[in-house]
Amino acid sequence: MSRPVDPLADPHAHLSAETLRRGDSIKWRQHPEGVIPLWIADMDFPVAAPVLDAVRARLDSAIGYPVSDAPELKAAIARHLARSGLSGLRAGNIALTPSVVPGIYASVNALSAPGEAVVLLTPVYHPFHMAITELGRRPLGVPLLDTPEGYRVDWEALEAACAQSRLLLLCHPHNPTGRVWTPEELERLRDLAVKYDLFVMSDELHADLRYEGRAFESFAADPRVQARTVTVTGPCKAFNTAGLGIGAMISHDADLVARVRGAAGGLMGHPAALSLTMWQAALDHGQPWLEETVAYLQGNRDFISNYLREKLPWVRFHPVESTYLAWLDLRAHPRAADMHAFLLQEAQVALNDGPMFAPEAQKPLYQGFVRLNFATSRALLTEALERMRVALAHP
Repeated sequence: MSRPVDPLADPHAHLSAETLRRGDSIKWRQHPEGVIPLWIADMDFPVAAPVLDAVRARLDSAIGYPVSDAPELKAAIARHLARSGLSGLRAGNIALTPSVVPGIYASVNALSAPGEAVVLLTPVYHPFHMAITELGRRPLGVPLLDTPEGYRVDWEALEAACAQSRLLLLCHPHNPTGRVWTPEELERLRDLAVKYDLFVMSDELHADLRYEGRAFESFAADPRVQARTVTVTGPCKAFNTAGLGIGAMISHDADLVARVRGAAGGLMGHPAALSLTMWQAALDHGQPWLEETVAYLQGNRDFISNYLREKLPWVRFHPVESTYLAWLDLRAHPRAADMHAFLLQEAQVALNDGPMFAPEAQKPLYQGFVRLNFATSRALLTEALERMRVALAHP
């Protein structure tokens, strides 16, 4: 089994519950002292120094209304997205948002009508099904298949769902299972979008957090689907800047971007000046930090895999291809019916409860699952897993 990182070589060995609990972090302040929080998706790591330096320097100037079009930032975003196949983007193809979630809601609002079905692959990041139900649409969830090779699309069920809808919400890379959809899977998804004349909203927020050098291809990299796709993304996951909210909606069809942005009207708001500065600095100077962080996260992912295999072999877990989120199947345990509450009370570990990642009708399918955020120090991760092991041995 992998050993914890040597404290002398571990860049995050200094992180402790005491230091992390300070400040206004909802992750660390939501639960009582003594609980290790591995739930909400932000990292415990310090932000990249060049990003912090840029934000501090920006504070030396007046903080007035920023240039709303942000041409330099949009150009940097376009250069970055070209690496995943979204080439040829101009300023009019990108609309900045306060974060990614408003882009999800705006897409549902603009590209479907009340009462219509919207297709999504479940389990999935909860704002997907929340946007659908809160805006008066019907979630048409297609459960992913749990196979020995990992989670896979149920193509027959997905096609049947697509035939009943005009909007597909895609999470790529997928949260919470950590899948990066392969070129072959993307091709089949695009075929369905074309065949059934679907709009597609592709959330690619975790695209820069990939392991083993895995390549990433945006859903809209294929010209066949560019005019029907809105891609949403932002820096908060890759660069750990959730507190400086900003995101973007992108499409090769500038009219589609304007349509989706217009569906939110004045409810959307705009990113703050510091957020613009932060994203620009992350794109321009954050790559070395990102590469080091991904390497550390991959070590944590592998540590979890080895730990579960050796000490909790009955727990089902497919090592993630992207994200820092582990989707754990604990349904074989006697306390599966209240697993989230059990681990919080008995292990003093806070995780996300599986049912939150499905619309109401499908929540029972994911009772006994939990999502674990492993973007923390190896020492804290080890302590959390040990607590869980002890608690699970004494139901």
